[in-house]
Parts: sequence; structure tokens; C-alpha cells
Amino acid sequence: MTQYLPSIYSPWIVAASLLIASFASYVALDLAKRAQSRERGVARNWWLGGSLAMGTGIWCMHFVGMLAFSLPIALGYTLGLTAASWFAAVVVSAIALHVAGQGALTWPSLAGGSLAMGLGICAMHYIGMAALDMSPAIVWDARIVAASALIGVGASGAALLMFFWLRRLAERSAVVLQPLAALVMGIAICSMHYTGMAAANFPEGSVCLSADVLSGPELGTIVSVFSVALLAMTLLTSMMDARMRSSLKVANVKLESANEELRRRAFQDPLTGLPNRMLFEDRLAHALQRHARAAEQISGRTLGKVAVLFVDLDGFKPVNDSMGHAVGDTVLIEAARRLREAARDADTVARIGGDEFVLLMEDVSSVADCASLARRLIAALTAPLEAAGRRVALSGSVGIAVYPDHGDADKLLLNADAAMYTAKRTGGGTYALYEARMDEGAQEQLNLQNDLRLALESGGQLALHYQPKIDGAQGQIRGVEALLRWNHPERGMLGPNLFIPIAERFGLINTLGNWVIDEACRQMRAWAETGLRMRVAINLSVHQLREPDLATRIEAALERNFIDPSQLLCEITESVAMEDLKSTQRAFDELARIGVFLSIDDFGTGYSSLSYLRQLPARQLKIDRSFVADVEASTDARAIVSAVIQLAHELGLRVVAEGVETQGQHDILLEMQCDELQGFYLARPMSAEALEAWTEGHKPAGSADFSPSVLGEPFME
Repeated sequence: MTQYLPSIYSPWIVAASLLIASFASYVALDLAKRAQSRERGVARNWWLGGSLAMGTGIWCMHFVGMLAFSLPIALGYTLGLTAASWFAAVVVSAIALHVAGQGALTWPSLAGGSLAMGLGICAMHYIGMAALDMSPAIVWDARIVAASALIGVGASGAALLMFFWLRRLAERSAVVLQPLAALVMGIAICSMHYTGMAAANFPEGSVCLSADVLSGPELGTIVSVFSVALLAMTLLTSMMDARMRSSLKVANVKLESANEELRRRAFQDPLTGLPNRMLFEDRLAHALQRHARAAEQISGRTLGKVAVLFVDLDGFKPVNDSMGHAVGDTVLIEAARRLREAARDADTVARIGGDEFVLLMEDVSSVADCASLARRLIAALTAPLEAAGRRVALSGSVGIAVYPDHGDADKLLLNADAAMYTAKRTGGGTYALYEARMDEGAQEQLNLQNDLRLALESGGQLALHYQPKIDGAQGQIRGVEALLRWNHPERGMLGPNLFIPIAERFGLINTLGNWVIDEACRQMRAWAETGLRMRVAINLSVHQLREPDLATRIEAALERNFIDPSQLLCEITESVAMEDLKSTQRAFDELARIGVFLSIDDFGTGYSSLSYLRQLPARQLKIDRSFVADVEASTDARAIVSAVIQLAHELGLRVVAEGVETQGQHDILLEMQCDELQGFYLARPMSAEALEAWTEGHKPAGSADFSPSVLGEPFME
């Protein structure tokens, strides 16, 4: 009968191996959460790094367990097979994290994953045992070997079930139960290891041929410390990632709430609570579509009409001027209430700006119905009104346009506007039906269009004015926004709100945009020659974004003027960006490729959220001036601005607040850590020469109260 060498185990090292196995299991459970990330690149990185760390931890437990085992002879391990056993542990971990990263655990995936992991653990163990180069060879007990394999498969299945069980638990419960689950997994791994060790028998007279290769207690200490340190670093990284994602999740929740408010405000007039122009035009478009469908389906019966009533308050400006804007706001709120009450339940009443209101009527049987409503509206507005303890005399002028009686559907609002002006010219307090002769405004637009063509051809009438952007923390100039002005030979200085719509309507916007690009680059070169390096922001229209050679033209203008692309910032409004996200993405990618900085302007006026903006390579976000205007008086506005700034910073975007007009707005925005401020309180738009003088300490007329000594040296990063 063969005699075998007696073996003993060190209880302290066995306990150490159990601790290492449990720690490795805890890290594995934590890594399983990271490996299921929806971002494919992130999940892949966690899978690769996690496989390495987790496999090293499991292998370390196996190696320490081997060191706990001793015979009356010296033992050591061959280098190649020891490395092979470590590699097997990494492969097992990769399989485990791959299965754990799946969306759901099915019985086939559980069975396949458990079998692959169990056999892999057995391979790690028995390859590691084979690293003991014994002569004669180890004698194995087949029954115990089989038992160890079953334990390995069972432990793997239990581990996978724990992965998915902990995933379904609430975060607080998982924190409590994860250590317990890790201990159970550690015991299962150790059980498999020491069962496998029990299957090995060493005949008397055996000699370890690798005793002088990898051996000694110092080796075990080094391996243990290194593995535990690797596991600890991995766990720490995972915890930091979880905390960052938790912070981002909280910020996203806040932004979702803010976005709900943004969407509400995007369609609602903030003062009166009525629908705004955007919502009115949307409802008008749908009403006209329904009318067109009904016209196709109905034959032999009278079809209802669609009507727009344009209401303008008479005598409102004197109220504002003499009693102040607070009283004026009260009057507008009361006028809105009266118009709502006078209108039919099915009608849409909206405020489209200032003291102008519009009503949408659907399924109107005759023009007489519109006239009847107009009389009710005028009577409601003329009724006695008191504000701030004073009697206010008010009335309204109403213009009526009916489709299809009064022209094309796309001119319905314009025609109602023209009719309203006719009513106002007769003295106000009455209504007028649209007539073709009222369309004199079209001729005026045509004249302006011809003048604009001449201005583009001849040059000299167009100019860029520049409004500084001030660093919130340092008070230094971060750059300027180029604002287009037209010095009309007869009308004087015109703002872009008057001629840009005409340029878009008559196909001149791209020519105008190209002029702005060339002039901005030329001015940057002129400033550079005087030693002033300034970043200039220009506005891009949706028409320019759809031009396939936009980036090429901008790149050529930069090269022609020897300007670094990072000095040019292209701004696009949020509503335009979201209108055609594919075109915007393409244009932004091309501009980012040539090195031009990109900014989203008027954020908050469209339909988007920052989750959409993450798809665009923008570097900057500009909060719309309507929120800045309310930030002192409205807690909702402050909450929205704060949420936008916080999440924008999380996404690496700089934030600019435009329309800063008071000290209070300035201080609140600085407290919210807004990066840059722009507005009349800081500096008004000025000519290139005036801006250069301003940076040198010479304050032009109408400029801000700030001086260069406050701003510091004009500098752009």
C-alpha cells in the first residue's frame, strides 16, 4: 500500500485566504454594476479592468491557500504554470462580468455561465497545483476532484444569481446585503479550493523539483499585498465612479424638473399665463391642416372657416410711461383675463408681445360671428378698470382675417395684423375686416429687400458692433459678440430684428452671413496688429447650417486673415439647433474639426434638454435673457438658471448669461458660479474703434460703468 507524506495547514493563512476571497467577491459584485453601463465604451473598459482586478484577487486567494499548505519537504512553483493559473483566473472573471452585464439572466445563460466559470476555476486551481513540479507526480483522488468541480460550478451559479439578485434590490438594501453576499461567495470559493487540495496525495519520498523557483513566505506576502492593493484601488475607483454618476443622476433629475418648467415657459407667456406666439402659431397651423382635411372629405355641405382676431390695446403706452411698468403689467394681466372670458371656450387666446393679443377661432360659420366676438372683446376691454388705486381708461382695436375668404393661409396672421392697424388708424376702439388694399406692409418689405441687396453689393452701410463678455470670477474680458447693424441711408441705424427676417424671406441670409464671417475675421486681424487678441462670437442662422460648404468658407476666412480658429466662436440658437438635429450635428462636427469653438444661444426658449445637447460638440451655453430678467424676482427662474449652470458644468460646458442689466442680476449669477456675463450693466454694444478705446481705459458714451482697471488686462484664453 502506497504511503503518503503528511500535510498540514496554517489556520492563520487559511483565514487570510478566506478574507481575500471575500474581498475579491465584494469587488466582483461592485464591478458587476459598472459592467452593465449603457455606454458601450464605459462598460467595455470596466469589463477589461474588472476582469484583471477580480481575476488577480481570486488567483491571489488560491496562491495564499497554497502557501497555507505545507509538507515535510520544501515546496516551490514553476513560473510558467503559475502565470497560466493567473491567466485562467482572469478569463473566469471576464466570463463572470460578461454574464453579469447582460440585461437579464436566463436559465440557458445561467447554466452556460456557471459551467464555464466552474471549469475555469478548476483549471486555475489544478494548473496552479501542477506548478508544484513533483517527482513522483501527485496522486489524485478522482471522486474528490469531481466534488471540487461540482462545488466550483455550484459556487459560480450562486455568484451569478447574487449578481442579479443584488441588482434588483434598492440601493440602501444592497449596501447592507452586499458584504454578506461577498462572504458567502468567499466561503464557496475557499470550499472549492480546499476540496481540490484534499484530492492531492504526495507519495513518500516525493521531491519538489521547483523548490528553488517561486517559494518562501516573502513571496506570499508580496503577492497578497499587491493583489489586495489592486482590489482596493479598483473598488475605490468603482465607488468614485458610482458617486459621480449618482451626482450626475441627481443633477439630471433637477434638470428634468427644470426642463418641464422650460417646456411650459416655451409655450406660455410668463406675465399673463396665456399661450405665447410659438404655441399660437402651432395651433393655427394645426387648425389650417384640419380645415384642409375636412375640405377634402366634405362635399355638398358648408365648411366652417378659420379666423384670426388681432387685438391691440389703445392707450397702453401712456399708462406704462405715466404709471410705471408694474401698473402696466397689472393692466396686461387684467386685459388677458377679460379676453379669455369674452372668447368662446374652444377659442385660443394668446399674447404675442407687448400689448398685442391674438385669438384663434375654428369652425366659424360666417364673418358675422367674428364681428360679434370682436364687439364683445372691445366691450370687455372698455369696461372700467382700476390699477394701483387709479382709474385706467383702456380700449382695444381688433383686426379680423378669415380663411379662406381673406387670402392665403400662410398670411392669415399678417392680414389680421394689417386689419388691426386700419382699425387703430380710424381712432381705435373698433374692429376692421381685412381687405386687399390693407397689405401695404408687403410693399415696404419689398423696398427694404431691394435696399438690403444694394447694401450688400456696395458695402459701407453694414457694420458690426461688439458687446463684451466678462469673466464672472476674474472680471476680465473673455471675448465679444459681434452684432450686425445696418446704417440705412434714409432710415438711419437699423437693428437685425428688422432686416434679418427680410434677408431670410428673400434668400439673402447666406450672403449676409458670409459678410459677417469675413468682417469678423478681418477685425480680429486688425486688432491683432495693434496687440489686442480677442475672441469674437458670431451668430449662425439655420440657413447657413444647411450650407454644405459652411466650414470650408469659415476656414478660408480664418486662413486669409491669419486667425487661430479657436478665436472664433459660432453661436446658434437652441430652437434652431433642435429644429434639424442631424444638420446641426453635421455642421457642428465640421466646425469643431477645423478648431472653431461652438456655443448654444438662447437656451431655454426651445424644446431641448442638455441630454440632447450632449450630442453636439458645443463648448458653451448661453442662458436666455428672459430667465436672467426674472432671476431677481422669481424663485422659479433662479431654480432653472441654477440647475442649468450645475448640469452644464457637469457636462464640461461654460455658461454665459446674456441680458444682465442690474447689479442684483449680476450678483446672483456670480453666486451661482456663472462663467461669463453679458449685458448693458457691463457694457453696451460698441463699434470696433470704441471697444479698442474702452479696453485701453477710454470710456465711450453709452458704455458700461466698468473701467479697464476693474476688468484687468484684456485677455483671451
